[in-house]
Amino acid sequence: MNRAKLRASPYKGLLAMLALWMFPFLLNATQILKNDLLKIEAVELIDLMGEELYTKTGVNTYVIATNEHFPERFNLVEYSKQYEANLSKPYVLFIFAPYATITKKSEARGRVGIIPSSDDVRAMYDYDDVRDAGVNIVAIKDSNTNEDKFNIAVLQSYSVLADNIAASKGVKLIHTIPDEMGTMVLILRILVYSGTAILLWIFVLRPAWMRRKNGK
Repeated sequence: MNRAKLRASPYKGLLAMLALWMFPFLLNATQILKNDLLKIEAVELIDLMGEELYTKTGVNTYVIATNEHFPERFNLVEYSKQYEANLSKPYVLFIFAPYATITKKSEARGRVGIIPSSDDVRAMYDYDDVRDAGVNIVAIKDSNTNEDKFNIAVLQSYSVLADNIAASKGVKLIHTIPDEMGTMVLILRILVYSGTAILLWIFVLRPAWMRRKNGK
């Protein structure tokens, strides 16, 4: 995850100059169809992963990162059709819309869409794994800003998607990002559930068991 967080390095100045030099090219990166959220560094990493995946598998992986406030039950498949002219089959289109309304009642926001060009392409990846890789990052309460979380979430989901597709083709990618956050979330959940179980035993089950044991 250190790579995904795009932490500063001794070469920060050089990287900044390189990013500025590459800016016109990054705007035309074939993987990014719409970008309202991603930093140049994130775009560069996505472009790198996408190009490697396409070279090794022939599958295109596109990204729409939008700040649009989609209403409840908004149809992302219909929305994606406006980009059809920019899609080359076979492909997977990843849509990240953190401000989309899930339900008005709960005021919950944030949707992820993963749209394949065919059922055969759909079989190359695990939808839940790709979605959760990003959702878990956004959901965690930490010191990162929403902007940083959105960038990390898109990078991690895209990386998991690329790795899934590569694995289905029997190849290995070298530019993807290990899903350390997924492991961290799993560990946190285990700790939370374990802690809950311990508290339940101490304050509820054990007293009841002791009362029953002592005939009270």
